[in-house]
Amino acid sequence: MLYSEKVMDHFTNPRNVGEIPDANGVGEVGNAKCGDIMKMYLKIENGVIEDVKFKTFGCGAAIATSSMATEMIKGKTVEDALKLTNSAVVEALEGLPPVKIHCSVLAEQAIKTALADYYTRQGIDPTPFVGELKDPDEEHLACETE
Repeated sequence: MLYSEKVMDHFTNPRNVGEIPDANGVGEVGNAKCGDIMKMYLKIENGVIEDVKFKTFGCGAAIATSSMATEMIKGKTVEDALKLTNSAVVEALEGLPPVKIHCSVLAEQAIKTALADYYTRQGIDPTPFVGELKDPDEEHLACETE
């Protein structure tokens, strides 16, 4: 399996790894079929993502997509972060093998789940903003172990 230099860079030197103790948005998603689990922590002030951290248990592509996704939303508004798509993450990483596209879907869902948690903590129904969050296991995504 060939990975781009960007994927290898984000896998070997992941950005924004860790936890935010006072996070006001936390989301965790996983795909039971392959065992990838992503947890995102957001610190949002005045509608801007001041800080974002992640913890990912999974393959190199899962770690790389988590790292890239956090880089893409850090410093952005909540509205901009909600527009992040898995295909934008794949593009930013200069591609992923087809069997690893599900990792980028998990990264998008982890961020959306954390944003949904943020809205819920504000007493706001997240559904109009985030949409219906699907269970990654129901997505029937190809998931192959390395």
